[in-house]
Amino acid sequence: MMGKRLVINNFIFLAFLILLQQEQSHARTNPGGQGFVKTSGTHFVMNGRRLYLNGFNAYWLMNMAVDPSTRLKVTTTFQQASKEGMNIARTWAFSDGGYRSLQSSPGSYNEDVFKGLDFVVTEAREYGVYLILTLVNNWDDYGGKKQYVQWARDRAGQSLNNDDDFFTNPVVKGYFKNHVKEWITEMTGHVKSIDKNHLLEIGLEGFYGDSMPEKKQFNPGYQVGTDFISNNRIPGIDFTTIHLYPDQWVPGSDEGTRAAFVEKWIQAHIQDSNSVLQKPILLAEFGKSSKSAGYNVAMRDNYFQGIYNTLYTCARSGDPCGGGLFWQLLAQGMDNFRDGYEVVLEESPSTATVIAQQSQKLSALD
Repeated sequence: MMGKRLVINNFIFLAFLILLQQEQSHARTNPGGQGFVKTSGTHFVMNGRRLYLNGFNAYWLMNMAVDPSTRLKVTTTFQQASKEGMNIARTWAFSDGGYRSLQSSPGSYNEDVFKGLDFVVTEAREYGVYLILTLVNNWDDYGGKKQYVQWARDRAGQSLNNDDDFFTNPVVKGYFKNHVKEWITEMTGHVKSIDKNHLLEIGLEGFYGDSMPEKKQFNPGYQVGTDFISNNRIPGIDFTTIHLYPDQWVPGSDEGTRAAFVEKWIQAHIQDSNSVLQKPILLAEFGKSSKSAGYNVAMRDNYFQGIYNTLYTCARSGDPCGGGLFWQLLAQGMDNFRDGYEVVLEESPSTATVIAQQSQKLSALD
């Protein structure tokens, strides 16, 4: 089961928008058309038209697709999401060491897990859903940087004392570089240095750092030491991302205070994506936990609606908002994956309606 820390602190290194031709959706809107999603200034574009994205996180897709007895959950999830107009999903394309690992040790892969990932990509294409595939985790869940550092200790005798040696140790960096190359070979895609058709992002939560100290005023009391401006200035990064968990980031505050933080957080990053970075922005994670004080479904619906309204207004005005993805979508019968943030569409028709309305509004934009 996903730990709470991963849910609220989850930033991913090197994720990319997989740009496989979405055959069915293209057949409806552009018969015979071919192409990849690109960026044009601060917007996503597809075949010369702006593309807006409304979707969900489902980190578990590859894990469930490995086992034929649970694979139907993947199909059901894409089917239900497509019905509500969702057109993008963010999911894990990594599992380092441990149970059902994709990479059991550096350079050694489990073919059955790759087949599960293949199935996820195939089903996404079938239902017209783009994928953001994440390649490694900052935290311990499913391996992450800690596993890479431990491999360097065990296999190469490296004397490493900190998991952040993932960023600097040449052996660890070599393991990850090799993993990315192996992953691309298997999946027939490429990262930016190999295939410029794929859009690359870092997966940051949006915290401001020392590159622009005056921006730190927008940070909540809680933060992980990243720098939204300097990291997203890297030329190979195509779009920016932020996350939003005000219940955890601004604890002890009332709904009005948290709502004000949400609006300020989104608007600050829209402005910087537009004027400083000149790249599109995605709200890659947001959610409302049932474990929050006073929670009910109507509260969650209002929270989603407020965020959707902000994103839609931004997109309609021509600003760089590409869309948003809530955390997290589950199919029925996945109780072990519930973390408080789960949305099960069949259980929450009012939430499904809010999501569908946002999909319709964004799809009507040109």
